[in-house]
Amino acid sequence: MITYIALFLRIISNPFANVFQKKICENNSPLICNFNTYFILSICCIPFIFSVNWMNLSLSFWIYASLAGFLCSAGNACLVKALQIGELSVLGPINSYKSIIGMFVAIFVLGEIPSLFGLIGIILIIWGSRFIFETQAEGFSIKILFRKDIMLRFIALFLMGIEAVFLKKVILLSSPVISFYMWCFMGAFFSFIIALIFKTKITLIKKEDINKYVIVCLMLLTMQMTTNFVFNYMNVGYALALFQLSTLVNLFFGYKFFKEKDMKPKIIGTIIMVIGSVIVILA
Repeated sequence: MITYIALFLRIISNPFANVFQKKICENNSPLICNFNTYFILSICCIPFIFSVNWMNLSLSFWIYASLAGFLCSAGNACLVKALQIGELSVLGPINSYKSIIGMFVAIFVLGEIPSLFGLIGIILIIWGSRFIFETQAEGFSIKILFRKDIMLRFIALFLMGIEAVFLKKVILLSSPVISFYMWCFMGAFFSFIIALIFKTKITLIKKEDINKYVIVCLMLLTMQMTTNFVFNYMNVGYALALFQLSTLVNLFFGYKFFKEKDMKPKIIGTIIMVIGSVIVILA
């Protein structure tokens, strides 16, 4: 029962975070939004980290935690930038591809082999995305992959799909809670480095954005803690596939908060992609 509750919270928390990340980036740099989010979460973790015996953690833990932190911060930076310039109802369903990436990476890192039904699910995910891309000027073609928001979204899910596999290794070497602490600290560190590389000025949070950041941080805290919990009890590829139910929530939020159009084919395509994800789960 606890696992199902965690799954439900994971499914609704990510779309809520996306909505307010997009709102923050209407007047702020995505890299600043990315850094501020990790930084706030890291500050909140400090009172709790002293109960952890960090010296007992293995070298492998630190290596995997560093890799996961870099991939997640870079992936989230791409995601937030994509949300800034793209439609939530288009970018949200693309997240279904993460289960495909996570599944294939898990073959080599975790030895998790997909079945024939898993491959059928992958085909449905790709077919469903056709309906969504057909609502765009470029249509379902190679050309759309080079559109900035779509390209950034695919880069983000590629990086975060690989990150999910390393994150499971961190959880196996420690615990879901310790893994969350490292996710926050490593995310803050690497997002700061990325901001410096792109010469982005670190600025104070604007007064009108405080409530938005609070919501984003609460949603990401919920998302990551429930993700860690689910990964601790479920196959990575299957867990990522089940998380794709959040794409239906993204569609609703895109229409509700940003008045996005062409919802009928997007709904059809997303349902097909969700069916594909469910098949992956059951495979």
